[in-house]
Amino acid sequence: MIAECPYCELKVDCEDKGHIDFDTGSGYPTKVVLLKCKICQKPLLGIAEMFQVDYEKWEWDAASRLWPDPEADINGTIPELVRNSLIEAKLCFKAKAYSACTVMCGRAIEGVCKHHDAGINSLATGLKKLRESGVIDERMYSWGEALRISRNLGAHATTEQINQEDAHDLLDFSIAICEHIFILNVKFDRFKQRQLGA
Repeated sequence: MIAECPYCELKVDCEDKGHIDFDTGSGYPTKVVLLKCKICQKPLLGIAEMFQVDYEKWEWDAASRLWPDPEADINGTIPELVRNSLIEAKLCFKAKAYSACTVMCGRAIEGVCKHHDAGINSLATGLKKLRESGVIDERMYSWGEALRISRNLGAHATTEQINQEDAHDLLDFSIAICEHIFILNVKFDRFKQRQLGA
């Protein structure tokens, strides 16, 4: 059975080590399956559904990973310009294009800055304005500054390389900044409004 192995970072053929039939109400046979990656030998837990490939022929689809936790999608409430850049950053990371990942993270945060002030013409200026207006705190400002510096390294012809670990951290910082601004702040504002109305 095919599944995406987070250790190999590939879709791989896996050995079915046991499964439990599971009724999702979809009308298609479904199973939760314990898998073993044939490349790295590590375990995965997935869910697979049977689909029709011919008049009387059915096959199991690739398993969707349940564990280790699959990557979370970028929240749809994040503005499209910012969200698309984060999605591309994740794709670059998966493709091991770490400099490109960092550049797209910088583009996402630049999108955040432009969302709050369309006249922003640089990431450095935008981050300062976000901090001064209280949209981000000092810690998030320092995350943004680290990202800005690394983005510049990735975007310009230099001999310095962005490694996997740094790209992963910068991607996490970018997503955290965006979720803080566009999701958690909005939730907290709604919470405060409910408390005032109680």
